[in-house]
Amino acid sequence: MTQTFHDRIETVFRTLALAAGDTIMEIYQRPDFDVRTKSDASPVTEADEAADRLITAGLAAAFPDILLVTEEQAGTHSQQADRFIIVDPLDGTKEFVQRRGDFTVNIALVENGVPVRGVVYAPAKGRMFYTRADGSSVEEAGPFDPDASGVQTPLAVSKPDNAALIVVASKSHRDAATDAYINRYHVADMTGAGSSLKFCLVAGGEADLYPRLGRTMEWDTAAGHAVLTGAGGSVVRFDDLTPLTYGKPGYENPFFIAHAPGVDLVPDG
Repeated sequence: MTQTFHDRIETVFRTLALAAGDTIMEIYQRPDFDVRTKSDASPVTEADEAADRLITAGLAAAFPDILLVTEEQAGTHSQQADRFIIVDPLDGTKEFVQRRGDFTVNIALVENGVPVRGVVYAPAKGRMFYTRADGSSVEEAGPFDPDASGVQTPLAVSKPDNAALIVVASKSHRDAATDAYINRYHVADMTGAGSSLKFCLVAGGEADLYPRLGRTMEWDTAAGHAVLTGAGGSVVRFDDLTPLTYGKPGYENPFFIAHAPGVDLVPDG
């Protein structure tokens, strides 16, 4: 049977995420590795760069006609197209450097401003989430075979109780503004997670709400956003609660809220 485009996206994204994860973990398990500071003051490691080379080569071979935007290649940040693939080869570099394990490989396909397919792989935690060819989202159980998918559990957002919400927030970027916003809800439990895993916790019903009042880029969020959408969730702008879109100039996001649809969102202000 001939593979459709989205079948191929699913296969290639999954395979490249696993291969990048192997590369990242080989460096992570060393006693020491190179860390530098980029011009925006964020850290970058040899793992970011090695994973980026691997993913870029694989995507260029599989989809040579689709624009690739990747965090580690500044030259791609000024390019735009209606359909593009966007990559963060190692999301959560701070977690990686501090050996906390909450880092991910993010690869997503964006069409007309919407992230429609994505994979989020957390190699140190052995968790992998992705959208299937049909747009639904799953978590695959390890051990992961690059040549064949393992057991997949369909992801579905929670049916939240607005009197007892579960909220997930960043481990590295939590601030007073975020706490003040969260305090406007009836919160039963708080959980912390790094990188795009926060989207996946909402997608799997492990949390109801993830507000982000801080700077992010589209490569940080697109894959997790796609996984959450495929599980029935939504991501909206913080300021006006309209859908968060992609392909913006410079690929920078406004503040946003990721949530299960049953959450009664509190508007800005």
